[in-house]
Amino acid sequence: MIETTRPFTPDWVSPPGDTIADILEKRDWTQAQLAERLGYTTKHISLLINGKAPINEETALKLERVLGSTAAFWLKREAQYRATLAKKEEETRLKEWISWLDQLPVKELMNQGVIPKCNLIAKNKPGVVKNLLQFFGVASPEDWQKYYGSLEVNFRRTREEQSDVGAIAAWLRLGEIEAEKLDCPKYSKSKFEKAVQEIRTLTVLPPAEFEPRMQQLCRESGVVLVLIPSIKGAYVSGVARWLNPHKALIQLSLYGKTNDRFWFNFFHEAAHILLHNKENIFLDEWDSGKSLESELEREADQWSREFLIPCEYEGELAQLKSKADVVDFAARIGIHSGIVVGRLQHDHLIDRSWMNGLKESFCFQGVE
Repeated sequence: MIETTRPFTPDWVSPPGDTIADILEKRDWTQAQLAERLGYTTKHISLLINGKAPINEETALKLERVLGSTAAFWLKREAQYRATLAKKEEETRLKEWISWLDQLPVKELMNQGVIPKCNLIAKNKPGVVKNLLQFFGVASPEDWQKYYGSLEVNFRRTREEQSDVGAIAAWLRLGEIEAEKLDCPKYSKSKFEKAVQEIRTLTVLPPAEFEPRMQQLCRESGVVLVLIPSIKGAYVSGVARWLNPHKALIQLSLYGKTNDRFWFNFFHEAAHILLHNKENIFLDEWDSGKSLESELEREADQWSREFLIPCEYEGELAQLKSKADVVDFAARIGIHSGIVVGRLQHDHLIDRSWMNGLKESFCFQGVE
């Protein structure tokens, strides 16, 4: 049997000074003699040989003249040494950062294919740390904490249980990555107001028909709409935030998966973009029953309710006692009947077990 050759990966680091020392030995020169020829002090030569002083362009040219080879050789040797040294130092740091994994939904991200799958044993954990740093686009767990810790201050949550910052941060980052792939013009409030008016007319269509048009209308207004599967522990249905002063993001998780929830969530997030400032991150869950007191959230809720079912029709809601009544009413005001059912249930005008057959369960491509 032929044994597979493994790549040579030494666990030691050889400075360019080793090569200098070898040449001195062959020529039977002392460090003092080399110092005289190079115009350096003996101390500096000692630092070079021990890897304490780097070989710069001037030193490389001097070594070329005195010891031979080329300046490029000496600079490459130095670069390789520093890169190897940095890698060894990184390996040490990654081991020190393993405890950071406890704050993150590591297995969930592996299952979603965000980072490579592996057994979470000790020898694999430094590599997992590195993959997650690359995923979040930060240099260290400390930098992650500074960035996402500051984001947490701006979260406007709808339930006390939304405290898993790691899960929330992972879900937000997935949305950022998708948004970065999409170009759009600068945000225009007037264009977005017109966009949401047209999007309301799309509620009667199936996802395959309304999704591309909906995303196009948002993007043309300077708002990126992305659908990201929920992350266990995040408890989020949607978020509205600004990626920069000119680009807004609405991110939905399909938490609940029925069309009444989807459309209420979308217009709720749209309200945040239209009504509220750019500093906050509005992180929401559908009807948790444990809503935190927030005037901004109440405003977004009210705007979404009235946008879907205008105030002049509210008096008719209590009279809708059958599926036929709901279907006729929904057709008259131009929205899907499932949205009307969701409103009736939320307002306790009908039991939550009634008329659910008028709702539709959504399944978007690439979103489970």
